[in-house]
Amino acid sequence: MKRPTETLSNPFPTSERVPVPFPEIDPVLIQVGPIAIRWYALAYIAGLLFGWRYLMRLADTPTVWGGKSPFTREQADDLLLWVALGVILGGRLGYVLFYNPAFYLYNPGDIIAVWNGGMSFHGGFLGVVLAIYLFARKHSIPLWSLADGAAAVAPIGILFGRLANFINSELWGRTTDVAWGVVFPNGGPLPRHPSQLYEGLLEGVLLFIVLRYLTHHTNALSRPGFVAGAFFIGYGLSRIFVEFFREPDAHIGYLFGPVTQGMVLTVPMILVGAGIIWWAQTKLQKLPSKPARKKK
Repeated sequence: MKRPTETLSNPFPTSERVPVPFPEIDPVLIQVGPIAIRWYALAYIAGLLFGWRYLMRLADTPTVWGGKSPFTREQADDLLLWVALGVILGGRLGYVLFYNPAFYLYNPGDIIAVWNGGMSFHGGFLGVVLAIYLFARKHSIPLWSLADGAAAVAPIGILFGRLANFINSELWGRTTDVAWGVVFPNGGPLPRHPSQLYEGLLEGVLLFIVLRYLTHHTNALSRPGFVAGAFFIGYGLSRIFVEFFREPDAHIGYLFGPVTQGMVLTVPMILVGAGIIWWAQTKLQKLPSKPARKKK
């Protein structure tokens, strides 16, 4: 479907507005022969490592769980590899299947070229969900408690992932006349919304603060599934909001009206999140109350 023609509604003379040039960041940090270390990969690694450290701290803080931590520090350590595989494999396969299946059908060799960009959050999300399920089952950990822990740290990884998108000059926003519009190297001559940074702030920083409040200032972690549900809803609402500023993939465009593929894939997250919170609350209410102590 063709995208509607983009226009800039600028009430000020264009001569008075100077777009922000894209920072000159070499996507390759270090290259030794054929081996290149890219900022893109380092951002994902940093997100995984910082998220892992935070999960270790949650495992070491039984008070936030309302009692004994449902998983040990060693188990949180082991989970890192599982989550990393879920993010990379799920994110890449999700992009291939959800956003550009025709291209990769005729160019299967490019499926493994993750260094060129092309990762789907929704695919990575499904990959992590599967990894958590298998890990919890293998180690006999309460599934929803482990999901809550993973959800609490997920915004850290999302923040670094969006920074990686910005450095890689991908997933930029629609054309704009705002003062902070950026001219991306592969985005044409017009300034665009730095939508990757919008997502980093909303899905990363703001969502982390909200979940941090729930885990450390309420009894949310004593209701297995509640924090995971809150993450689903928080991410979903943030993503849909940013989709109004983000440029749809050129080969997909708008599905109908202003609706994009990202919006359609995100709506189920919000519905599932609401259902999980309702289930967590209902399950808590059905738990038998502790008998009152008899007075001596």
